[in-house]
Amino acid sequence: MSDKQPDHKYQPGEGIRSMRTTGVFRAVNFELYAKPNIVVMTLGLIGFGTVLGYIAYMRSKYESQGYYAALQEDGTEVYAKRRSKWD
Repeated sequence: MSDKQPDHKYQPGEGIRSMRTTGVFRAVNFELYAKPNIVVMTLGLIGFGTVLGYIAYMRSKYESQGYYAALQEDGTEVYAKRRSKWD
């Protein structure tokens, strides 16, 4: 009975990258094997922050013009102009 020793000595922190897997598994689960890329992460955070900022800006713009989010009877949300009872 011969015990095969692995060719690779596993180091702490390697995680799933050090395991032997099939090419299909690596292709389907690409994010488990890709090393973090700080440039792509920074661009993603800037884009996400920009989108959130734009949504907040548009919401405040509508609210400052007197619009509010109203629900219709069928459950859809629309922006309606505030009206006074005295008009």
